[in-house]
Amino acid sequence: MTEFTVWAPEANRVRLRVDDADREMTTRPGGWWWAEVPDAGPGTDYAFLLDDDERALPDPRSPWQPVGVHGPSRLYDHAAFGWRDQAWTGRQLPGSILYELHVGTFTPEGTFDAVIDRLDHLVDLGVDMIELLPVNAFNGEHNWGYDGVCWYAPHHAYGGPDGLKRLVDAAHRRGLGVILDVVYNHFGPSGAYAPLFGPYLAEGTNPWGRSVNLDGPHSDEVRRYIIDSVLMWLRDYHVDGLRLDAVHALTDHRAVPLLEELAVEVESLATHLGRPLSLIAESDLNDPRLITPREAGGMGLHAQWNDDAHHALHTLLTGERQGYYADFGSLECLETVLTGAFFHAGTWSSFRNRSHGRPVDRQRVPGHRFVAYLQNHDQIGNRATGDRISATLSPAMLRVGATLLMTAPFTPMLFMGEEWGTTTPWQFFTSHPEPELADAVATGRRREFAAHGWPPGDVPDPQDPQTFARSRLDWAELDKPAHREMLEFHRRLIALRKARPDLSDPRLDLVDVRHGDRFLAVRRGECVVVANLADKPQRVDLPGVVRQVLLTTGTGVTVMRDGVELPAETAAIVAL
Repeated sequence: MTEFTVWAPEANRVRLRVDDADREMTTRPGGWWWAEVPDAGPGTDYAFLLDDDERALPDPRSPWQPVGVHGPSRLYDHAAFGWRDQAWTGRQLPGSILYELHVGTFTPEGTFDAVIDRLDHLVDLGVDMIELLPVNAFNGEHNWGYDGVCWYAPHHAYGGPDGLKRLVDAAHRRGLGVILDVVYNHFGPSGAYAPLFGPYLAEGTNPWGRSVNLDGPHSDEVRRYIIDSVLMWLRDYHVDGLRLDAVHALTDHRAVPLLEELAVEVESLATHLGRPLSLIAESDLNDPRLITPREAGGMGLHAQWNDDAHHALHTLLTGERQGYYADFGSLECLETVLTGAFFHAGTWSSFRNRSHGRPVDRQRVPGHRFVAYLQNHDQIGNRATGDRISATLSPAMLRVGATLLMTAPFTPMLFMGEEWGTTTPWQFFTSHPEPELADAVATGRRREFAAHGWPPGDVPDPQDPQTFARSRLDWAELDKPAHREMLEFHRRLIALRKARPDLSDPRLDLVDVRHGDRFLAVRRGECVVVANLADKPQRVDLPGVVRQVLLTTGTGVTVMRDGVELPAETAAIVAL
């Protein structure tokens, strides 16, 4: 016996289609509809029909879309999977090193199972948690994942529900946690049938479409729809944390924000499961209240992505100053970020033409609540040609950048292939089957970058299969000496961070930065990170006697009693 339910508060009639037969559903309080089917079980396909419309629609809470987002839903039994991660006790975010990857381009096969075959590489690298770009069902075969429309169903082309569970299970048995990127601020442009069932959408819009109804009439059930999705990923898929996409795009004026509700419910689930569960926000607000504990009046999320840290490093290393990079690029800017997390903290933002952000309490807010990175899917893929910094910077400067990232007081994150300096780009790709939608996406992409001076012919067509193919990692690069050397450097750097408590210390108020003409020295307890960003050798004085050189990014570093001589584009980590 299987009970089918669906929320359709404005429908006058709902039918359930199972085995090509339609059954009338019974209304229940709150806009819910209900029916029982005695012989339906796992593997049964089903759909709903609203009022007198003969279109068969997938379940808004569908656990499985085996033939794509436009097809029927399929019943799935979460209890049937044979988990082997019973010894897993979880992985907390503080002290961890994250690794962001896209399932479809991480391997040639582009599946959950193929990712499993590369997990040992990540364990050997020293990664603690992998962060998967969104994997819930979207239109077409390949996509970044941010156009998802089925918020409960893993994408069929990646391997569906069992495939995701096999990946999480295998990661846990290797000591790796799994974070899942999820999108609750909009539905994708094709296959979003949930809004046909009820008022899931608000009148307002955000950059990606209609906003989700979080505070209007019937918003209680919409919020429950999101909360139940969050709990499902963490509970039924054993995921260790979620990265919440663009929370600044959530329009929510209720007294208790959705984000705080999520924090409360996730804390309750973590208590029940006996393992830590993390919520990481992507936010453009520079508002530390997101990551302030609820006991202190905050929303209680565990961390947030820190674009200011990226911008400070990227501009300093590359010299780029266009667009939102305009205020960044100085050593003073990097000092502000390393000691206070945000650069814009109630200060003027020329890109926004207004003041922006709120200061972080350096003595009370630990740096591990800020995820920092030199590269991520956005900062690469939202460039016109999807070029990585390895296409611009010398290997020497790549190592300097990695050193500054891995010794900062934040939670560091790598983007797939960064550890060996891959040359493959990460471009914006889609596979919309509808010609008009495909044309609109490609035209919009060209128009967007034409406004910034890019010739239309230089912007890759998102629908071109070659755009997707170019974005796949080339694992054969690891057979080349230069890439092997970069990988080995990252291994040694990560191992050193984990071996020296000073280098992972999250206390922002204990970070001391001194800088001069294209060089800086960052004091981290008894360790000092010294970097020469200039194209000439430089001597850097240190606040003590060097007892030991722990790591250098290149050869030719000379140690003196109270300083070091660094060749051009070189960094060193020393102990005083």
